[in-house]
Amino acid sequence: MLKSTIDAKATQLLNEELIQDQFTLSPKEEASLNELYQQHGAVFAPGQLFTGKVLSRSNSGMVVDVAFKSYGTIPMNEFNSQELALLVEGASIEVLVDRLEDENGSVVLSYQKAKSMKAWDRIVDLAKEDKPVSGIVLGKVKGGLNVDIGIPAFLPGSQVDMQRINDFDQFVGQEIVCKILKINKKRGNVIISRRRYLESERQANKSKVMTTIVEGQVIQGIAKNITNYGVFVDIGGVDGLLHITDMSWGRVSHPSELVKIGDTITVKVIGLDREHEKISLGIKQLSSNPWDEVEKKYPIGSTLTGKVSSITEYGLFVEISPGVEGLVHISEVSWTERITNLHRHFQIGKEVTVVVITLDKQNRRMSLSIKQLTPDPWQTITAKYKVGDRISGKISNVTDFGVFVELSDGIDGLVHVSDISWTDHITHPSEHYKKADVVEAIVLSIDTDSKKISLGIKQLQNDPWNSVETVHPVGSTVDGAVSKITSFGAFVRLQSGLEGLIHSSELAEGSNIKVGEPVRCKVIKINTDDRKLGLSIRALDPGYVAPHAQQSADTAERRKQQQQDAVARKKATEAKPAVTSMKSVLQQALQEHADRVKADKE
Repeated sequence: MLKSTIDAKATQLLNEELIQDQFTLSPKEEASLNELYQQHGAVFAPGQLFTGKVLSRSNSGMVVDVAFKSYGTIPMNEFNSQELALLVEGASIEVLVDRLEDENGSVVLSYQKAKSMKAWDRIVDLAKEDKPVSGIVLGKVKGGLNVDIGIPAFLPGSQVDMQRINDFDQFVGQEIVCKILKINKKRGNVIISRRRYLESERQANKSKVMTTIVEGQVIQGIAKNITNYGVFVDIGGVDGLLHITDMSWGRVSHPSELVKIGDTITVKVIGLDREHEKISLGIKQLSSNPWDEVEKKYPIGSTLTGKVSSITEYGLFVEISPGVEGLVHISEVSWTERITNLHRHFQIGKEVTVVVITLDKQNRRMSLSIKQLTPDPWQTITAKYKVGDRISGKISNVTDFGVFVELSDGIDGLVHVSDISWTDHITHPSEHYKKADVVEAIVLSIDTDSKKISLGIKQLQNDPWNSVETVHPVGSTVDGAVSKITSFGAFVRLQSGLEGLIHSSELAEGSNIKVGEPVRCKVIKINTDDRKLGLSIRALDPGYVAPHAQQSADTAERRKQQQQDAVARKKATEAKPAVTSMKSVLQQALQEHADRVKADKE
């Protein structure tokens, strides 16, 4: 409007009569023209804000009409992509007059300076009133985000959200609302916080929810965080705790089995503490407790089919119906098989048939069994086998303490290493037997309570030590072969199978015998209790006297004398009058002890 007035007045003045190539104005006209230019110059001063209209756009800039003597051009780099999408031809735009005229006579305008001037005033007012400000996230910078709130503002990474954020790219290009933390207009710095805005909104929502929510109310929420003990659910700005024990009537190992972060779930308010602003939530309370009818549906002794829901070291958890699980302890899997790894026999999700053996409705526990679907074979084992029976079977396992022999399906008997041979010193059974070998044995004992059967192989033959004094009497000459050499002598295997020891003192002088070498010797000692046979090469000499022979005779004589002394002391004691004093009794006991010690030394 102002521009058109100036143009009309200028045209009128140019049409006036020119004298000597100059025109003259009346005092009134001159005053009017001066007033017009003064008004125009005062309005169009640098630093003033104007609203213009977009005339055109090009790579060089955006042409804007601000009703001045000329159009202004704004460089395109002063606009972001969102602003360019809105500023089409004919759109209104607020600009600042930077200069009235450049070298081409055009007015110099600035969109950024106009936006900054308005923004600073608005931001200062918002900061004073502690009101939020909205802006567009332009991109990431070191330590946070660059946000356009009319002027560039810095959003620290720690203030982006109430939770730790690792990926800031998700916010670029988004419009966010923040609170103003700090302003330094002189340096042009503004620090904002989205976290503080979210916290204030959350507190406002929390106060509102806490006044309206009631116990027993069924509401929807969003799972925000999952821990080992439960799920935190956002129910309109307030977090409620859904404890793991309130997620299902059945067993839940971890909340993530049923809920994922971001899931919308329906919950029931089961606890409310308005003073401390705590809310307890539940999912299982939305349905009836299936354990209330468990005794009627699944009585003890009933056979059921369920799915393996979990496998542990100590047993299987089997889901009988939704919310009802029972445990098959590892000891209830098989009567006979020694199971150590349940994963080798069962898979999660597979169906199994079980029988109910115990119920505890109050604690929601059910014990199940697989092996009790069939009779206990150990209850009939005594009808098949008796102590002393001769059996034949395959070796199912070889250990360092013996061999297991399979008697029937799943039932093994143990031949202990000490029951393998009467005469051989067996270091390890694997030296003589291997798995799948067929062996014969004698049933030594049956213990159905402990589920153990003892077998013996050596009992198939008579114990040679029972007849050793007849077969190899002391003084007899025997032949054998050296089976082992030790530091104290040599062991000799006799033709009867028995093994005797030639002590180093009983070897021939200068003897250098070797393992496997045949040897002839004499039996000089037999101990059937300890199963020991003393042999000697030196005893083959006719003039040999066993070093222990005289010692044995002396020992026998000493024992005979001790027995005679004891009889004499007993008679003397009986002849004495009864001792009434405790002191005399003690003295008598000490004297008898001293006599015994003296006799032993002699």
